[in-house]
This record gives sequence, structure tokens and C-alpha cells, in this order.
Amino acid sequence: MTFNSTALLILNPHSRNGAGADIQKELDVLVNAGMKLIQKNSRSSEETAQLIEQYCDQIELVILGGGDGTISSAAEALYKHKLTFAVLPLGTANDLARSLGISNNLSDAVQTILDNYRGKINLGVINGHYFLNAAHIGLGVTVTHELTPEVKKTWGVLSYLKAVFSAFKNNQAFHATITANGHSYRLRSIQLAVGNGRYYGGGNIIDENSEIDDGLLSLYSLPPSTFWELLTRAPLLRYGKHSQLQNTFTVSAKRIEIQTRHPKEIHADGEPVSRTPAVFEVIPRALEVIRPIPQ
Repeated sequence: MTFNSTALLILNPHSRNGAGADIQKELDVLVNAGMKLIQKNSRSSEETAQLIEQYCDQIELVILGGGDGTISSAAEALYKHKLTFAVLPLGTANDLARSLGISNNLSDAVQTILDNYRGKINLGVINGHYFLNAAHIGLGVTVTHELTPEVKKTWGVLSYLKAVFSAFKNNQAFHATITANGHSYRLRSIQLAVGNGRYYGGGNIIDENSEIDDGLLSLYSLPPSTFWELLTRAPLLRYGKHSQLQNTFTVSAKRIEIQTRHPKEIHADGEPVSRTPAVFEVIPRALEVIRPIPQ
């Protein structure tokens, strides 16, 4: 397939594979297919947004080369300017790429761009802040604090597992009230997660029935547990089978409100974004993305 379009390629040199990845050969494939590339590096979410604002009138596509944080940081500008995006997975976990079915192999990811199949996906919103994968209160936030660049570089995908081990020791239970679908639920939790996409945290599934284009948010809450209880539940948690676990609360809705006795930090796609009380909403089919052709 040949292209007669211009794409803004934004690379994050700080992503796990961004600095060392030899991607020039793959980029040449796109250029040889007729695509004009405006290649820029971005070292922050602000810079990513600024680049999209700067070039929005000159491009038809944004290609984001980095991890989930790089892609999530572009969400607001992509939505504002109604720009289609594509993904070159260069991060540690690449959970958005997983949710979209995009291979971690760069040659395959470039072929997906060349195939040019487009689909619409949801966009999550927390207190006015956009997110793509998942938001966390409790253990997930502590994990993010433990997941330093040094840990990511040393441990790779296993860095999430190491961060969970460290975070559990410093995590505390909290009281929360969840309102969804016209009902309110009061509970104690060590971890609340609200997912827009299907995957988070290095391949964990937010809910076995969730998809990034289903028009719903999926929430689960883990009750206070010992480390060994959490470990025995790990296989079911990994594959999104939370509803099969005793005392684990799950709900899916288009709008979810969360209140806690004391303000709790909220992280989304690995970044601090807000605090409770919080309103979570979904914008169905908000973004257009290039993804693999359905089989």
C-alpha cells in the first residue's frame, strides 16, 4: 500500500526501548511507502501536547513511539484535533498496544500502520483528565511510586512484579463509597482500579469481558488481604476474573463516582492526575487509531 500523507512521529527517548531501539530501518519502510514523516523527540507530556498543537494543521496522522505514558499524554490533543494515531510500542509494558492487538515486534507494528485499518476506541475521563488504560487508588498508586526508572531499566516487564512486592508492605486499607448505575456501595479496599482499556500493569486484565471499544468503564476493588492471600489470587487477578474471587467487588458502567473518607491520590496510565472524590466517565468511540485488521 502507498501513502500520500504526512505523519507526525513523536518518539520518547526515555522509554525503555526508545533510546536504544534501531528503528530507522522500520521508518524507512514507511517513507518508501510514500509517507512523509515529521520526526520529533518528546521528553514530557507537555512537550508531546505542544508538538501535536504545533503540527496539527500539517498532518493526517500522529505516530507515537514510546510506552503507555507517551501515548496517554497525547490523548487530549488527539481528541481536540480529531487526529488519527498509530503506535510503535517502545515502552516497558505496552499495555495500550496489547489492548489494541498491536505486536511488540516493530516490523509487525509498522506493517499494521501500512495496512491502515482504522477503528474507534473509548477515552476515559477522571475529574476532567483524559486517560486510556487504567486508573488506580491504593495499591496501584503505591506500585507506581515504587516503579522508578531504575527499576524499569533493570527488571523490564518483571519490574511490575517487583514493584507490587515492595508496595504491598507500605499499603493501607481505606473506606470508599462507589456509585454506579444508580446504586451506591460502601466497602473497604486496598486497591481500586477503573479501566478504560483491557490491559494494565504489564499484561494484567482489568476485567475478562472488557474491551477498549465497548463504551464502558470496568471497576474492581480488592478487599484487605495478606500478602499470601493476594499471591494465591494472582492467577485470577492476572486474567481479569475478579468476579470469581470472594469479597472482590466489580462493576461496569459509563459513569462511576468514588468517595473516600480522606482524599486519596489517583494515578492514571502511570501518572498522578487527581484525588478523591472523583467522577470517572467514558467517551465512547472518541479516538480513531490504526490497529490490526480483525481476523
